[in-house]
Amino acid sequence: MHWPLAEGMAQLFDQGAADPCPAPFNLTEYVLRSGLICPDKIALAVLSPSGSERWSYDRLRAAILGTATGLQEAGLLPGDRLLMRLGNTVDFPICFLAAIAVGVLPVPTSAQLTPREATAVAEMVAPKTIVAGHGIALPDGDVPVLDLPTLQAMRDNTPATIEIGDPNRPAYLIFTSGTSGQPRAVVHAHRAVWARRMMFKAWYDLTPGDRLLHAGAFNWTYTLGTGLLDPWTVGATALIPAEDVPASALPLLLRRHDATILAAVPGLYRQLLRAQPRLHLPKLRHGLTAGEKLPEPLHAAWTEITGTPLCEAFGMSECSTFLSAPPNDPSIMRPQPGRRIATTDDGGHVLRSGPGHIAIAGSDPGLMLGYWNAETEAPDPVSLQGDWYITADMAEMAPDGAITYHGRVDDIITAGGFRISPLEIEDVLNTHPDVQESAAVQLQIKSDTTIVAAFYTAASPLPDNALQTHAATQLARYKQPRLYIHRESLPKGANNKLLRRVLRETYEAADD
Repeated sequence: MHWPLAEGMAQLFDQGAADPCPAPFNLTEYVLRSGLICPDKIALAVLSPSGSERWSYDRLRAAILGTATGLQEAGLLPGDRLLMRLGNTVDFPICFLAAIAVGVLPVPTSAQLTPREATAVAEMVAPKTIVAGHGIALPDGDVPVLDLPTLQAMRDNTPATIEIGDPNRPAYLIFTSGTSGQPRAVVHAHRAVWARRMMFKAWYDLTPGDRLLHAGAFNWTYTLGTGLLDPWTVGATALIPAEDVPASALPLLLRRHDATILAAVPGLYRQLLRAQPRLHLPKLRHGLTAGEKLPEPLHAAWTEITGTPLCEAFGMSECSTFLSAPPNDPSIMRPQPGRRIATTDDGGHVLRSGPGHIAIAGSDPGLMLGYWNAETEAPDPVSLQGDWYITADMAEMAPDGAITYHGRVDDIITAGGFRISPLEIEDVLNTHPDVQESAAVQLQIKSDTTIVAAFYTAASPLPDNALQTHAATQLARYKQPRLYIHRESLPKGANNKLLRRVLRETYEAADD
């Protein structure tokens, strides 16, 4: 989906056109191409204090293309959706790339989703097949399920022939909570991985010699892109901690495996500093952070103790990261080379000054194709306007492109790198028999710490553990409030709309 760019805009940051994606093209073929040059090099090491599981580029390619054959033999055709309900194992990226190799559309989902949430996702995308790990909740219904042993056995199949075609055709779907307040499936084209080239210098400074340790789980899109696909694209080595590795073990693993780049959310860097105030990471060049705002005190403390910068990036499910701070200038985020970014009003008019919506040119190769079944949904109040994709994030842009971020125009919560609609949380809490009304917000409880909190009204304060138990049965762990606050009433606007911002600001002011 491409739109022409308007000329003569008053103020925008134009880093020049991105190199066009070659055609024909396949995302999987592109990611695995560098590995053909160094087939015996370690592409992936799954780390634990007791040892590591190593995958060469040759072994990785064989497993992916063998699995692709298995998916075809299971009856999956190009365009079919494959719902991925997999845990934190290497099976996740293998299955993801295998599906894309043969035109099947993988739909990665968090393993933490409850049966209720998984059912809602399945109803939206109508998968042909579900691939499921041990003990992970499945949606209701009669969709065929491939279990983990069956999936793993596919690796030994004869390699599939990769489907090459239009780079603008759909490649995969990912879920996001958008301004509509409900999860939506974002459709990305094969060219989305080509657009990631723009962040290699402007965020990572990624080279084939790097050993990038991503502290997230395999089955998280931040890990999938930053921790796996990008290192494999350039022929570097990806390092991923095993599922049971605690954060306290990461400094040892970083040193033992000569990690040169660390990628994580801000909270992980905070944990590392608290656990080991004298961190010694001699091979580390810099850290990458995304998923939530990086507090400046945390950045300063990390740099002082480790001697390395933290490089922040900003993005969204609809376009991955497009603003970033590189290692040679980690103090401020700017649009990446090849991007055309502006700040606009609600109607898509570029602003001369002051805060506005962060807007991405409609021609950006990393921009989504659209939302799955968007024609059946209500339109986004903030989306495509003329030449621009208007985001729900507010910022002020300096003439040199430096971005001062002001937060989201809506009330979407960011926790641990996940974006959460408050409506999802409130819909669950409001089903508690004693809760009259609720409002979910993100609260800043310390200068560098935020949590998910829930304000609620009831005849009298309810036990926290009762509310926690109720939320845990229907919400993934990262969506569950960490704090419950009873109120006699919740603030409303003139149109009876809940004023979550007032709740947040009043609580934080009282807590100062």
